[in-house]
Amino acid sequence: MDAYSISHTTPSRRGASRIYQDLAACSKLGRGHSSGTIERLTMGCSQKLRVPLSSKRPKIGIVGGGISGLRCADVLLQHGFKVSIIEARAKLGGRACQATLPNGHSVDLGPNWIHGTEHNPILDLARGTNTPTHTWAENVNVFGEDGKILEGGKSTHEVMWGIIVQAFKYSADNTSDIDPESSLRDYFIEKLQETYPGGGEAKERRRIVMQMAELWGAFVGSPLTTQSLKFFWLEECLDGENLFCAGTYKNILDLIAKPAVSNAEIMLLTKVTIINSTATKVTLHTENGMDLEFDEVVVTSPLGWLQNNKDVFHPSLPIRFSQAVDSIGYGSLEKVYVSFSKAFWLKEGEESFTQFTGFVQWLSPMYAKDTNVKQWTQEAVDLSTLPESNSHPTLLFYLYGDQSLSMATDLQALSSEGKKQEYLRNFFRPYYSRLPYYAEGSKDCTPLNCFATSWVTDELAGYGSYSTFRTGLKEGDKDIEIMREGLTDRGIWFAGEHTAPFVALGTVTGAYWSGEAVGNRLAEAYGTLRRKSSIPDI
Repeated sequence: MDAYSISHTTPSRRGASRIYQDLAACSKLGRGHSSGTIERLTMGCSQKLRVPLSSKRPKIGIVGGGISGLRCADVLLQHGFKVSIIEARAKLGGRACQATLPNGHSVDLGPNWIHGTEHNPILDLARGTNTPTHTWAENVNVFGEDGKILEGGKSTHEVMWGIIVQAFKYSADNTSDIDPESSLRDYFIEKLQETYPGGGEAKERRRIVMQMAELWGAFVGSPLTTQSLKFFWLEECLDGENLFCAGTYKNILDLIAKPAVSNAEIMLLTKVTIINSTATKVTLHTENGMDLEFDEVVVTSPLGWLQNNKDVFHPSLPIRFSQAVDSIGYGSLEKVYVSFSKAFWLKEGEESFTQFTGFVQWLSPMYAKDTNVKQWTQEAVDLSTLPESNSHPTLLFYLYGDQSLSMATDLQALSSEGKKQEYLRNFFRPYYSRLPYYAEGSKDCTPLNCFATSWVTDELAGYGSYSTFRTGLKEGDKDIEIMREGLTDRGIWFAGEHTAPFVALGTVTGAYWSGEAVGNRLAEAYGTLRRKSSIPDI
């Protein structure tokens, strides 16, 4: 998800808010579902698992060493379980990983943001590790389709976000009656007609706001036209600001991973190819020929990986569970870091907050038809205004949906790093060249390096980034609950951002909470003492 605060729920409305009701339920051990479901779950687990009467420690396998898997391992280790993490990559962290740019600064390749500041354990971990965060608040600069600064851009931006907030409330209040095929774009068209009725200038205003609204795709990794209105309420985040993780997620990740690194068995470069479950054990077959037996297995692989690899489960996934996996969308969001020798767009000697900085948007650029035929809107944030030592003269561009796939495909086809750099410089020149003080041919205004992620081509990431809710979806909330419940009668549990409390879906916080919840549910099933949950009981 991208940067802005996208919660409409005030404290006074939390009791009636479905996302906060779900959060409160998840905060109570084993209560992310209906009471009947949980009663069956607990009874099923208790009947199967009578290990507390034995001296043998339960053996749990965790498939995937990302945030959810590491948090789950921590909770299980606290309860005395024997834990093994099986990770296909060469290091822990999953999509929460970093790279070092040629300028020496480390940047996040996966999540950049901490979504919501109220009751968020990831923010607590950031503070505990002295990881700097930053907000550009509502500082936004908008270029129109002609490449000139859009007059009234900030006020237009506020209109757009006002409609987003209305859409959250409308979706939450009317979800049962909304046509599954209705999109967020449909809602925008209706509301803009009410806000700016008629032709002439009103028609032009509607057109500009619709162009700006396309940037919603940078939150969910797919276009406005495919965003489900019926389940738009599931895209809402925790209250408070969304903070940029200026110091990267590295120290936060290291702290989350510390218990597992110290006390769990960790098997890197080990890809699971078959998950075979019986009434008494779960066996993992790996690509390098190992058979690993466990009492229970927690699968934390990304939703996209599950969608592409359902055949690894033996016996096959139940029909309704398989439908749930396929029903939820999986967005693609890529990042391109464009670094310069200096932040040429800032005037020396003046405070950065008074200048052209923060979010920059280039709407439907007609002036870049050679490189951007479909006129995809562009968005970037200015990393030169990050706090203290974390700042560097870099623009971070976000690309989503078809554009992210198109660029990744083009880059993959190029034979050398030099050609890739040339491609990226040419693609982004029409945008950074619109910034203040740009001078054609100046070394200061020519990128030193461009670094692009490529999650959309990454098999282990599921060829994408995180879950989202698309038009046509009929039972989105139930689909999440079904995946969250797992296949506990077969000893298979699921964690990850796609099984998180509704208010944290698609976020690092959600991944963290989902791993914690499964760890606590397993502890309950085995009759061990409950530990305190970080999920707030709101």
